[in-house]
Amino acid sequence: MKSLDVKTIIARRVALELKNGDVVNLGIGLPTLVANYLPQEISVILQSENGFVGLGPVNGQIDPNLVNAGGQPAGFVPGAAMFDSGMSFALIRGGHVDVTVLGGLQVDVEGNLANWMVPGKMIPGMGGAMDLVVGAKKVIIAMEHCAKDGSAKILNKCTLPLTGKGVVTMIVTELGVFTIEKDSIVLKEIAEGVTVETIRMKTEADFTVSSDLKAMGGF
Repeated sequence: MKSLDVKTIIARRVALELKNGDVVNLGIGLPTLVANYLPQEISVILQSENGFVGLGPVNGQIDPNLVNAGGQPAGFVPGAAMFDSGMSFALIRGGHVDVTVLGGLQVDVEGNLANWMVPGKMIPGMGGAMDLVVGAKKVIIAMEHCAKDGSAKILNKCTLPLTGKGVVTMIVTELGVFTIEKDSIVLKEIAEGVTVETIRMKTEADFTVSSDLKAMGGF
């Protein structure tokens, strides 16, 4: 594996999934890093559920009134449009978001996702995740392969409260790239220096290895 931090590895690979003209929603946390690694030839439109399309980097002085859905300072690109949350969620629920990239606590073989709460812990709220997973055309989960305690996050069955059922299209971790196909998980790409056996040890769910297994892209 390259000498990069885990989040960078994941974000760089996810960036390769985005296509010219895509309307993309990047979730709070790790997914926001994806914008930093878009190939130069790729131009996407970033949508933020708090009310605008055309999200961009901060250029110059920070405007305290301009933030993304996570409350972080944001900028905008020429042509950006701002509107109320009703319009924002109409875009999401109307199927106008091509790709959403979200973090995950658990994903299972049926493509179920749990990413919004751990019982007994403080809950910030669902946010737009539930709408995004059913409204976006493609749902990519960008997450570290294991939890902080070393437990698996790719499971036979999610045990935490679900965000959505059967919604996940792809999982990208620091170890590899997986797709969900007909209630099964397929390993499509593997990170440098990682073996399939290592991934199996760190994954509760059984998975199939693609006959066309490739090295993980983005490097």
